[in-house]
Amino acid sequence: MTNIPFNVPPIQGRELEYLKEVLNSKKLCGDGPFTKRCHLWLEQKLKTQRALLTHSCTAALEMSAMLANLEPGDEVIMPSYTFVSTANAVALRGAIPVFVDVRPDTVNIDENLIEAAITRKTRAIFVVHYAGVACEMDRILEIAKKHNLLVLEDAAQGLLSTYKGRALGTIGQLGSLSFHETKNVVAGEGGALLINDPALVERAEIIREKGTDRSRFLRGQIDKYTWVDLGSSYLPSELNAAVLLAQLEDSESITASRLKVWNDYHTGLKDLEAGENLRRPTIPANCTHNGHMYYVLTKSLEVRTELIEFLKSRGVSSVFHYIPLHSAPAGRKFARAHGTLRHTDEISERLVRLPMWSGLDAAAESRVLESVHDFYRSRS
Repeated sequence: MTNIPFNVPPIQGRELEYLKEVLNSKKLCGDGPFTKRCHLWLEQKLKTQRALLTHSCTAALEMSAMLANLEPGDEVIMPSYTFVSTANAVALRGAIPVFVDVRPDTVNIDENLIEAAITRKTRAIFVVHYAGVACEMDRILEIAKKHNLLVLEDAAQGLLSTYKGRALGTIGQLGSLSFHETKNVVAGEGGALLINDPALVERAEIIREKGTDRSRFLRGQIDKYTWVDLGSSYLPSELNAAVLLAQLEDSESITASRLKVWNDYHTGLKDLEAGENLRRPTIPANCTHNGHMYYVLTKSLEVRTELIEFLKSRGVSSVFHYIPLHSAPAGRKFARAHGTLRHTDEISERLVRLPMWSGLDAAAESRVLESVHDFYRSRS
């Protein structure tokens, strides 16, 4: 029996052709023709003021924290149920991540808990669009405007997802995307910073270029470049950009393929939700998602552990997701929680992610669904 892996990165066909072009050009470092083509694609497709490729989404998140001018003692509100990079970006500036609970339906930050967590030290709200499903951005933007806060979007999982027709990552002042091999569209490693506030564009370019005004020099705006601000080397190589461009050009078909799998899972597990065995994902009416992941929520940690082991015995790879940051050693050291994080704790113990990738065939889908059903039949 062939195992069904949890993830298989999509290879679309033009990656090798584009890589050969880069190798033949003898220009392997960043900001070459392929990087520029990726920038243009993102700006036109997502309708953002400026897109800048980075070597990872982590780098884009760190740039967001720098552009937000976070200083020691400042506070940034965010969910605890997220990858560590979101909190690290804040803590590296000496600022304090302030964790609030998530909604039990979408696993996104609970917008109704944000305002109570705001203090005189709060500078920003860092939203995370879990599973490529948008947070309730209208309410979050309203709160931010009232309290003069920045809204930073961690849209690592959200390429081609929307909220009321707007691309995720383009709604707050800054957004971050990931092109890690576990995402829908991949560059092996890679990310992008989306700058939606024109006033932040020039400084974003400087930070990305090690704190220099080299971008202005390359455009012929100045006759030499120099060190003008803090920054780091956040550029990806042209090799990464070449792979990414091939993927971006086929991103619609990749997304459609993933959505087919997502919808088949959703239909196939409807009876188990009706029988109160598990809970399926919730997609709000004002959101379109990109099929980034399909998860189910079991009734308990014990059931989840048994389900993962059962699926493994059937050759089906499944995984749980984040350990909440507020319970981690570094989370207790560098951050604080506001209020109880009951839903965060419960969901982290109950969530199981099923195999999901572009091109997962019908036979594999059926095996996954049959295995989940067999598990629950074995418990009845």
